[in-house]
Amino acid sequence: MEMADIKDFGERLTGNLENVIVGKRHSLELIVIGLLCQGHILIEDVPGVGKTMLARSLAKSLDCSFSRIQFTPDMLPSDVTGVSIYNQQKRKFEFRA
Repeated sequence: MEMADIKDFGERLTGNLENVIVGKRHSLELIVIGLLCQGHILIEDVPGVGKTMLARSLAKSLDCSFSRIQFTPDMLPSDVTGVSIYNQQKRKFEFRA
């Protein structure tokens, strides 16, 4: 894939997201940059500004699945990523999400 193709993809994706999220072009560009760099994206803001709608729209634009986690102060990383638990009967670790 050429750099021009990547730029075009990023611009089309940003434009598609702007159809749903209005007035946040800079934030949308940063999210698309994070995606193109194969990085992680943490979306933080006050309640009711469209964070979930943005994530849902991004997933739909890319034909990906979407799921949401409601964070609480007592959450652990394993609550998000899952954990390997030892199964004594099978004598091996099993991953549980």
